[in-house]
Amino acid sequence: MASSSNAKHKRIAEEEEKEEEEEEEEETIEELEGFDDFTIASSWERFISEIEAICRAWMVNGPKDLVENGAERMGSRKNLYKVKSDMKYGTKLYCIEYYFCISSNGKAAYWDDNLHDLQLSFGVSDFLIIAPLSASGVVLDAPESTKLLSAIAIALTNCGSNWPAFVPVHDPSRKAYIGIQNLGLIFTRRFDADRISSQVPIRLMHLEGLYELFVSKFALYQVDFSASSFEVQFAMKLTYRTPPYEFDDEIDSVDPEVKESKGDDVSMNHIKTQWDDDCPWTEWYSAEDPVRGFELVAIWSSRTFEGSHEMAELENASSFDAETWLLCPDISPNMIDDSLGKFVGFASQLGLLVNALDRSFEAQFLEDFVSAENPASDGSKSATVIPPPTVLDRVLKEIFHDGGQSSHIVERQSKHSRAIKGAPLESLFAQFCLHSLWFGGCNIRAIASLWIEFVREVRWCWEESQPLPNMPMNSKIDLSTCLIHQKLQMLAICIDKKNLSHDSDNITENVGHSSDDREVDARADPSESAKDINGRWHQDSEASTSSSGSGEHLDSEASTSSSGSGEHLDSEASTSSSGLGEHLNYTVQSADPKTVGQVRKGSAGVVGSMMLLRSCQKMHAPYTQDAPIMTEDMHEERLHAVEAFGDAFSFSGQLERDILSSDMSAFKAANPDALFEDFIRWHSPGDWENDEAEGYVGEKNNWPPRGKLSERMSEHGNLWRQIWTTSPPLPVSEQKPLRDPIREGEKVLHYLETLKPHQLLEQMVCTAFRASADILNQTTYGDIKPMKIRIDQLYLTLASHLKSLQANHALEKAELIGDLRQLCLVFENIEKLLILAASIHRKLLDAPRLAKQMFSDYFEFYLPKMGTSLASLCFDQEFKGKQQVMMKERDAVASLFPPPTANQSWRKVLSMGNLLNGHEPILREIVFSVNDRIQDSHYGSSIPTANMEEIQTHRMYSCGTSNDLWVALSVTSWD
Repeated sequence: MASSSNAKHKRIAEEEEKEEEEEEEEETIEELEGFDDFTIASSWERFISEIEAICRAWMVNGPKDLVENGAERMGSRKNLYKVKSDMKYGTKLYCIEYYFCISSNGKAAYWDDNLHDLQLSFGVSDFLIIAPLSASGVVLDAPESTKLLSAIAIALTNCGSNWPAFVPVHDPSRKAYIGIQNLGLIFTRRFDADRISSQVPIRLMHLEGLYELFVSKFALYQVDFSASSFEVQFAMKLTYRTPPYEFDDEIDSVDPEVKESKGDDVSMNHIKTQWDDDCPWTEWYSAEDPVRGFELVAIWSSRTFEGSHEMAELENASSFDAETWLLCPDISPNMIDDSLGKFVGFASQLGLLVNALDRSFEAQFLEDFVSAENPASDGSKSATVIPPPTVLDRVLKEIFHDGGQSSHIVERQSKHSRAIKGAPLESLFAQFCLHSLWFGGCNIRAIASLWIEFVREVRWCWEESQPLPNMPMNSKIDLSTCLIHQKLQMLAICIDKKNLSHDSDNITENVGHSSDDREVDARADPSESAKDINGRWHQDSEASTSSSGSGEHLDSEASTSSSGSGEHLDSEASTSSSGLGEHLNYTVQSADPKTVGQVRKGSAGVVGSMMLLRSCQKMHAPYTQDAPIMTEDMHEERLHAVEAFGDAFSFSGQLERDILSSDMSAFKAANPDALFEDFIRWHSPGDWENDEAEGYVGEKNNWPPRGKLSERMSEHGNLWRQIWTTSPPLPVSEQKPLRDPIREGEKVLHYLETLKPHQLLEQMVCTAFRASADILNQTTYGDIKPMKIRIDQLYLTLASHLKSLQANHALEKAELIGDLRQLCLVFENIEKLLILAASIHRKLLDAPRLAKQMFSDYFEFYLPKMGTSLASLCFDQEFKGKQQVMMKERDAVASLFPPPTANQSWRKVLSMGNLLNGHEPILREIVFSVNDRIQDSHYGSSIPTANMEEIQTHRMYSCGTSNDLWVALSVTSWD
């Protein structure tokens, strides 16, 4: 009990002590609250204290921490940032802004484009601006501006900071400022800037007057300025802009007497031409010139002058005397503007073609889009207008009769172009696709109507046996192109063969196997012809032997023979009668007495030293028929037939049998005494097994040669021997064609007339992308490597992403259309850059280094907009890249400023000097400054510890023209 009682008393004692301590603290607080801090008694003093607290916080954080904490970057200036804070003084709100650089030596360089106006004007680095939060943002009351400047000066002095501070005053259009800067405990620098926006005094239009204005500010010198000289530091920057093209001026500048005598010829000779008239894309559209002009900056570095007369001499000096020339292109803002309709070119039309592809799935037939009753054509009536018949007829005339291409274009196809499964640029279908891009806004209805008329025109060519324009007839189909182009190639060949069959007097059917550059004249030199042919057979004999095998199926046997001769698979590797129609009826009487009366027909010449086994006569190589040409879908049908029916009864087996029978008939006609073994020795050397080398003429002991047929050719019931037995001796001129051109031509027309809309549009998209890229690739832009690399990458990108259109819709429709629209953005970026490269190249043709570097700078600037993916990025910066002009390039740059015409000259009153080919600068910036040593001047008096440090006592910056002048003055005083 005692212990519990003691604990209770102890707890009560502690509580009493705690209460006494709290009472003492309350008394202390009451005493402190009674103390008055007279340093912040007034509202103005509290305002200074608040400014001081803000500045101290900014000083403690430092530039790097301020940037990390969200400081605002000043536009395109790479090194300038801003932080701000709001405060209240009385009933008004103010904003204080701190402008700073991340890395700075405390001194601003001359003519740096990244400088703020106040940095350039007053030569400062970091600075403060305090202004009211109002609509104007300036202080209109003089006492208020003085109070603000005094408040911020006191606050900065308390902080120990030497930041300059500025207050905007007067009307905002004047851009007027007053400012102050504490330079330690001794000096103070004061700033003042104002603008004259009209009626600039004539004296201030010239360098001499500006020099005198600056010298007049030396208020501390009690001297006569007119009779004294001062060492004034001077620097000047002049900006020239290339004049715009003024067509009216050129017409008016023609001498009136000459104009009257020549009449209308003058106006005809002065027709205004577009800048891209000789560019490859000008046949389809006229591009806006992305380079609107150039700005030339001529800089005179720091010089020292002692009198105004030297200023007058400098004003009359040539711009070629400037130490530095900098050239900057004025790039159109449409280069980085993705707004709809801002850029019209291939990319914009390809986007419309992709929209038409999206709509093409709405109907089964193209006629449905043209029909007014079809519901599929009801949407977006205004955007799906079909052009009038007159426009349709004109477009068809350009496609079929004008060749659909410009004669001055020389194709420069990229090595990657064939990777895109479309039609070649100069082909008929490619021209149709290019015209469709600009026909009726490239909507689905306009495309459908144009295609229907296009097919009708193609059918007319077929029925009238007229050759298809821009379609080669070389008996060869390019399977790397789109199917429509292959079909048109097939039709062109069928038309040619149809004409040959109707005109047998001069031209015979195209039935040979050799290419055009291996034409053989059997009558002129038959032995040489046969020697070449014989050499080809024996050259491939090893390959035919290695590929030969057992079995009678024609597929395996044909592969054996084709490995030796190749006549069934490659028409270029076979003997051809194309261009040798006079030899097809070339006949020779047999020299063997036993076969006198037999006639040799269709011989292309002797096959080297080979001789017939029975008659011991020289073997003749016959003209043979071309292997039937097939399009991609026909090859697929053959493969499907083989899979469905097997080799022996398939369409492929029957076709190979017909080819083999045709070759045997031609060989019999060229060699009346030939045996089956002779045909094998010529056609399939791999199936003839030699024991010894064949003898030559005159070596009777070695004849007949010791050899035999291969095992598969010697088998009973061999199919080749059966065909040999049933094949009549007929030259190719008397044989039935392996394929009926009439039937094949009608098949092509049926395909074109029944093509589904989405199938047409898919092939159009591939061909349009390829043809557009090929046209742009013909552009001349000099040795600009980044552009060459990007164009090659464009081809690879197109080939990669357009494969989805050839993969039987491996992607969903929405995903497919989305990828194609992004591909249009990629194409637009490359197209814009290419047009820019062409424009810069032609304007700086005599300064290729300058053009190359200028484009490279803009390419680096444009690169973030392109991104690393297919998506386009938002981009709102302004390009300000300047290139230094070498001395040897100055004449080429000066040619960008042609002397003004007489009509242009009287319109302008030249008020400033330093003309460049008669053009005055659009902007003149000048910096006057005077430096003084502390010890040698009144600044150093009464300062026993002063050293020889030199300070800038006066500085004046002027900027403007004859109609607009802005002057900023800073003066350093000793307090």
